[in-house]
Amino acid sequence: MIIWLSAHLVDILLVLAVLLVVGLSARSMILAKKAGRSSCGCNCSNCAMSGACHAKKSAKQANNLPNG
Repeated sequence: MIIWLSAHLVDILLVLAVLLVVGLSARSMILAKKAGRSSCGCNCSNCAMSGACHAKKSAKQANNLPNG
């Protein structure tokens, strides 16, 4: 087992480094989402998917009118 570990030490370290980078990136995206920031950092009005991310407000919600 020790021989196998010593033969693949570089591979193991590279995989651990990649997992660390991916984990930190995911953590950063989650924290940004919780803080209300955009993940892309761009203006939503210029985004092709802005309609999918942010639902359009109805006229009642936009005017703050009570339902009914």
